[in-house]
Amino acid sequence: MGIPHVLAIPYPGQGHVIPMIELMQRATQHGLKVTIANAEFIHTKVMNALSTNEDLGENLNLVSIPDGMEPGEDRNDILKVSQAIQRFMPKELEEFIQKINGAGDDDKISCVIVDGTMGFAVNVAKNLGIKVAVVWFASAAVLVSIQSIPKLIDDGILNKDDGSVTKNKMFPLSVPTISSETLMWTSFNDEAIRKNCFELLSNCNQSMKLADLIICNSAYELEPAAFSAIPKVLPVGPLSASSVPKDKAGNFWSEDSSCLSWLDQQPVCSVIYVAFGSFTIFDQTQFQELALGLELTNRPFLWVVRPDITTDTHVAYPDGFQDRVGIRGKMVGWAPQHKVLRHPSVACFLSHCGWNSTTEGVSNGVPFLCWPYFADQLSNETYICDVWNIGLGFKKDAGGIIRQDEIVRKVEQLFSGNYKERAMELKLKVLNSVQAYGCSEKNLSNFIKWMK
Repeated sequence: MGIPHVLAIPYPGQGHVIPMIELMQRATQHGLKVTIANAEFIHTKVMNALSTNEDLGENLNLVSIPDGMEPGEDRNDILKVSQAIQRFMPKELEEFIQKINGAGDDDKISCVIVDGTMGFAVNVAKNLGIKVAVVWFASAAVLVSIQSIPKLIDDGILNKDDGSVTKNKMFPLSVPTISSETLMWTSFNDEAIRKNCFELLSNCNQSMKLADLIICNSAYELEPAAFSAIPKVLPVGPLSASSVPKDKAGNFWSEDSSCLSWLDQQPVCSVIYVAFGSFTIFDQTQFQELALGLELTNRPFLWVVRPDITTDTHVAYPDGFQDRVGIRGKMVGWAPQHKVLRHPSVACFLSHCGWNSTTEGVSNGVPFLCWPYFADQLSNETYICDVWNIGLGFKKDAGGIIRQDEIVRKVEQLFSGNYKERAMELKLKVLNSVQAYGCSEKNLSNFIKWMK
């Protein structure tokens, strides 16, 4: 009999692919063989960004599954991608597994690990008689809200058709970060996207009931109330807290490591690190206000400016901006964030508050300036600002713009407060969870034994 073969299915987003690879790398270190199946367009991005296949480690293989979209279709359109995946990938995944398991050798897939937002894969695995675990890569608080959907509908708080919140109804969830304004699906302005997101999560909620095991990339120390509400969900993270600072696999863009030598030249706890993940898009007005705000802080900053970060076809800085900030400002297309946040010169993280970025910042004792864009990022901001008290949010003006003077004001407030001290205290709690006898590490060890 060959070594156990695990198939992992991440959602096609960078915030899902990277932690899935991290999790599965831990599995291969314990003698498992792992195949990670990505949608075609994601697989291409990941492979192009890999400097070498050695970054993956032994016994880990990346493969692609057709996503059902035509070559010229817009893969940045969240609604189109989501609909295509739900419609097309279940059949492709089933055929992929049957081909491997029907080969007649010892390489059969013995269990499937499914991203919590790819519920159809749970159904496929169960129909084929294969054991399956769900891994949730957002906060446990968000999972509580999703598992509460049926009750919220029964109580007349949610509209069963689109997930909209009924007015004048009290919101009963006791998890401190969740309110009617921070539900994952209500953050989308587009009605079609909002409805699709609600339907997707509702379906995934049903699929999770079929899973043999559910794990979450979080720690009890971060979310005690949430994990108390869903005791069957096991915390195994944050994965970023237990990983070594090497080059990570799963990026969609090549990392610009020149920023690390630039950081070496900056004073300790002086740099504002600015990064908004892979989805955030600014209109030109907001982008320029952000640039001018960073300039006016008179502090060094490292800013990740993706080629597609603005609605315009090219990034346009304010006139003379780059000359004025000189070497005090470093702009890169993509950064090795796991190494940046560990660097002693980084003072704070101006972030979109994606869960991976949030846990990476927390794991390194870095305070936050919160600029959420959509989905779970709003509830993560609540954790950062109101529960853990390790960061500040920005206020928008009447036109919905965060102005330069607001950016300067919040930077100065963060630097003059006790946010760093509290962030370091939280860091110690999180690191204890991933140590040898910590809760997360024990759960992760048991999960790996289960896969075997």
